[in-house]
Amino acid sequence: MLSLKNSIVCITGASAGIGEATARAFAEQGAALLLSARRRDRLVTLARELESAHAIRTHLFQLDVRNQRDAEQAFADLPPEWNAIDILVNNAGLSRGLDRLYEGKIEDWDEMVDTNIKGLLYVSRAVLPGMVKRKRGQVINLGSIAGHQVYPGGNVYCATKAAVNQLTWSMKLDLLGTGVRVCSVEPGLVETEFSEVRFRGDRTRAASVYANTRPLTAQDIADVILYCATRPLHVDITSVVVMPTDQASVTNVFRTEPA
Repeated sequence: MLSLKNSIVCITGASAGIGEATARAFAEQGAALLLSARRRDRLVTLARELESAHAIRTHLFQLDVRNQRDAEQAFADLPPEWNAIDILVNNAGLSRGLDRLYEGKIEDWDEMVDTNIKGLLYVSRAVLPGMVKRKRGQVINLGSIAGHQVYPGGNVYCATKAAVNQLTWSMKLDLLGTGVRVCSVEPGLVETEFSEVRFRGDRTRAASVYANTRPLTAQDIADVILYCATRPLHVDITSVVVMPTDQASVTNVFRTEPA
């Protein structure tokens, strides 16, 4: 198992869900955490807790990954002691709605494409040159089973996650010989704020997605991310699909009868 003590781990979308759970998992290993999200107040609360519990270093910055100039500037302005990022977790992502393609909202499409694809590209472009120069590092992209299988109403979201899958493999080709590893972790049904965001705060509708079944938790995915990050340097787990036992495909979920 590769030691992560004092390694610099950058996590986007770290204020909640899988990003927050991943920050907690790396903190337990003694990593220094470079955390970004749109909601800085949540980052501050999380950082204080992790610093107190694990005696680690943290550095925070507010970032909407959709803004290329902001992303570029945020990484350019990092203090020197935070420049040598060892692991980048491209976690920031979202889905909006379940509209049929011919009824889709353009603003929803733009938000998904700009966050899930372009945001990942902007952050990776800012971080990867340093990894290549140092001849070490790892990029872990958060994909989805939706990048392999489509479902009704998932059209653009599924397309963005298929793009993440292809970008992961493209990065692996482009980084061959540099010593930089690339991984995509692709979950099935995970109970986080994901569905609440998709349905714009409709908690009842969001809860129905996970009703009467046993979804994965954010911690489950954080454990997989940590496993990928702690393999020996000659081992690159390029793609991992993680499903709940009660899910056989993107649309086939076993649900018990309501009590």
